[in-house]
Amino acid sequence: MAHPNPPSTEALLKLYAGAGVDETIAAEPVDWFEGVEKRRAARAVPSPQTPDRAPDRPAPVPPDGPRKRAEPVAPDDAVMDARERASNAQTLGELEKALEGFDGCPLKATAKNTCFKRGSDDAKIMLVGEGPGRDEDLQGLPFVGRAGQLLDKMLAAISLGEDDVYITNIVYWRPPGNRTPTPQEVQACAPFLERQVELLDPDFLVLIGGPASHHILETSEGITRLRGKWRECRIGGKTRKAMPILHPAYLLRTPAAKRHAWRDMLTIEAAHKTDG
Repeated sequence: MAHPNPPSTEALLKLYAGAGVDETIAAEPVDWFEGVEKRRAARAVPSPQTPDRAPDRPAPVPPDGPRKRAEPVAPDDAVMDARERASNAQTLGELEKALEGFDGCPLKATAKNTCFKRGSDDAKIMLVGEGPGRDEDLQGLPFVGRAGQLLDKMLAAISLGEDDVYITNIVYWRPPGNRTPTPQEVQACAPFLERQVELLDPDFLVLIGGPASHHILETSEGITRLRGKWRECRIGGKTRKAMPILHPAYLLRTPAAKRHAWRDMLTIEAAHKTDG
């Protein structure tokens, strides 16, 4: 019996995108239920006339060498490994290479690219967001999608460009479906973020959105109460001042909140001029 109110194609696409299904993998759909019993029988009873492989024939090797799949890492072991790798890095370039070799964050297994940073290694303003989205994952850079474009406009309004800021996230790989990173995922990346702040040594931090503010300020207070006020945090080997702001993605959904964002940007501009 047909559903009395079938969902529209647009609604289904939004549902799939929210679940992380945002791209095609094959040109034609595959009916995985077709011939299931036949395939099961073939696997259970291999034909003696046509063996899968002769006993003395080695397994085929891909042209680029055997594929290695990272084994799951216990959370405590992942944090210890991250601390060791991060502490050994003496420059931001070395830290990025160390992160590329790190497999302790589960998000890396489902992401296409590592999003380490965007901006200048000499910047005195460091912006820290939540995590990469679809566009960021494809390009390997933080804040390059719609929210990132709005962030760039917000910075430009106070005369700041990509050469004046350093942008990163509390996790370096896209969470499936753009969900909020779990505490385990954030903690696995935390040693790299800590070292990233230490090596850059900015004058102050700008915390973009609730998850980044909650993690760095170690608070559960809502972002609407946190925003617009200078806070102190202990990160990168010393106490630093930080300004929580509303996430650009939230501003895209709630344009009326842009007046609050503008006030926060003016506060950041004043601090930049004072510290500069």
